Amino acid sequence: MSREPSGAAEFDPISLEILWSRLISIADESAAALLRTSFSTIVRESNDFATGLMDANGDSLAENTAGIPSFVGILPRTLKHFLHRFPKESWKPGDCVITNDPWMATGHLPDFTLAAPIFHRGRLVGFCGSIAHAPDIGGAGWSSDCRELFEEGLRVLPVKFLHEGRINELARDFITANVRVPDQVLGDLFAQVAAADVCARRTSEFLGDAQIEDLSALSSALQDRAEKAMRRAIEAVPDGTYRASLDADGFDADETHIECAITVNGSALHVDYAGTSKQIGRGLNSVLNYTYAYSVYPIKCALDPMTPRNEGSYRSMTVDAPEGCLLNPRFPAPCSARQLTGHLLAGVIYRALAQAIPDKVIAESGSAPTLRSVYSGVDRHNQSFSQVFFASGGMGGSAIQDGHSCTAFPTNTGSGSIEAFESISPLLVWKKELRTDSGGAGKFRGGLGQDVDIEVTSSHPLRLSLLSDRQKYPPKGLLGGSEGAPVEITLSDGTRPHPKSRSVLQPGDRLTLRFSGGGGFGDPRERDPAAVMADVRDGYVSAEQAHGIYGLLRDPADA
Repeated sequence: MSREPSGAAEFDPISLEILWSRLISIADESAAALLRTSFSTIVRESNDFATGLMDANGDSLAENTAGIPSFVGILPRTLKHFLHRFPKESWKPGDCVITNDPWMATGHLPDFTLAAPIFHRGRLVGFCGSIAHAPDIGGAGWSSDCRELFEEGLRVLPVKFLHEGRINELARDFITANVRVPDQVLGDLFAQVAAADVCARRTSEFLGDAQIEDLSALSSALQDRAEKAMRRAIEAVPDGTYRASLDADGFDADETHIECAITVNGSALHVDYAGTSKQIGRGLNSVLNYTYAYSVYPIKCALDPMTPRNEGSYRSMTVDAPEGCLLNPRFPAPCSARQLTGHLLAGVIYRALAQAIPDKVIAESGSAPTLRSVYSGVDRHNQSFSQVFFASGGMGGSAIQDGHSCTAFPTNTGSGSIEAFESISPLLVWKKELRTDSGGAGKFRGGLGQDVDIEVTSSHPLRLSLLSDRQKYPPKGLLGGSEGAPVEITLSDGTRPHPKSRSVLQPGDRLTLRFSGGGGFGDPRERDPAAVMADVRDGYVSAEQAHGIYGLLRDPADA
C-alpha cells in the first residue's frame, strides 16, 4: 500500500478491504457506545438509531452494520446543511451540532441528527455522526393525525449542542423544557455525543496506525469501489422501464396512491414517482430525504447485498418525486408518521423489478409499514412516561424460501424486551404469539404476523397513539402468491380505535394488535405438500387453508 499523503495515493485490493473493514468496525464501535449509554428503550432495546463516518467533504465512508435503512444516505445530506450554517473552518474539537428538521434530516421530528468533527494532528479530516429516535419530542408526540408540522412537536434548526466540549445550556434547556421525558431525551442526546467521541478517537488512531495523513485518498478509493460494484449489479438488469403502483389506506376517506417507474439504462437506474397522490393534510407525508433512503436501500438489497455501503453505493441511482406530492411534500406538511408511506416503497419497487429480475425480489411485507402503538401518561410512580411498543409483521416470500415471520423489513428495528417494556410503563403484555394463516399462500409462503394483547394496569387513563396501515389493503403476493392477512386492532369490548389517531385507554382496557403477514410468492398449488403439512402441524397454516388454498387432499392430522 502506498504511504503517500496526497489524494493520489493508491491502495491494493487486499489493503483496501482491510482498511474498509476497520472503518466499518469504527462505526460499529461508535454504535455500541450509543447503545450502551442510551436511556430510552427505543434505542437500547429496539435499535432505532444509526452511526456513520464521513470524510472532510461530508461524503459517507462507512455506516454501522445494523443501521436503520431510513437513515441511509441521510447523514451526509444533513451534514451539508450543517456546513452551510457552520463553515468547515469554524469547527473546533469538541463541537457537536444537532437538528431534527424533517427536510434537512430524516423526515420527522422525533429523530435527532448529531454530527461532530474529527481532527488528526490538528487538522480536520472528517466528521462522525449519528441519528437516534427520541422517546418524545413534545407537541402531539409520535402520531399520524396532526394537520401541520407545528403541531407535531419541537423543531430544532442546526445548533451547536456542544461548543468545544462545553454544553450549550440554552439549547439543552430549550429542548428539555418542551418534552415529556426530559431525562430520557437528554440522556440519549449525550449518548450520541459519546458515540461521536468514540468515533473521532478511533478514526485518529486508525490514521496513525495506517500511516495516512487524512481520509481523502482512502475515501475516494472506497467510494469508487462501492460505485463500481453497484453499477455492475445494475448492468445485469435488462434495460427498460418497469412500472408498478400501490394503494394504501391513507387517512379515513383520503386513501393514498403510489406510482413507481424504474428506468434502467446501462449502469444507471432512475426511480420516478410521478402520478403519486398529492401531499395529504395528515402526518403520512414522506419528505424527499426519506423517500430517497427507502428507494435506494431495497434496490441495493436486491442487486448488491454484499458490498458495504458508502456514498459511492448510491451514485448510480437517482430518485425523483413531484414537489407537493405524498413523497415530496412542501413545508410545513405534517410528516410525523412518514414511515406509513415510506415503508411501502420497497414493495412497489420490487413489484416493478419483478418484471425483470423476479429471482432477486420478495413479495410485499406485512411489516411494511410498521404497526406502532405509542402509550403516554402517568406511570405507577406518578411520573410522566412515553413508551413505544415495537413489533413486526411477516416478510414476503421469495423465489427460494418462505418469508421470515415477525421480522421487520424494509426497516430493521428490533422488537425489544417485553420485560423492559413492562418495567417502565403501566402496561402488561398478556399474549405475543404467531398468527395462524396470516402469511400469504404461495409456492413460498409469506412470513407470519403476530397477535399481541396489551392491558392497561395504571389507575389513570392513558393516551394511545396508533400508527398503522394495511387494514384496507393487505400486502400483495408476487407471481401468483396470495395476499397476507390484513392488520386488525380491537379493544376488549369489541370496539376498534382509529388506526391513525390518538385516543384514550381506560384502566383495565385490553388492546389487541393483529400484525399482518407477508405476501406469498408463486402459485400455491406448486408448494411442496410436505411443507404444507409441516405448516399445519406447527400451527402456521390451518387445515382449512391447507385444503382450500393449497389443495391438500388428505387431512394433515393423519400424516
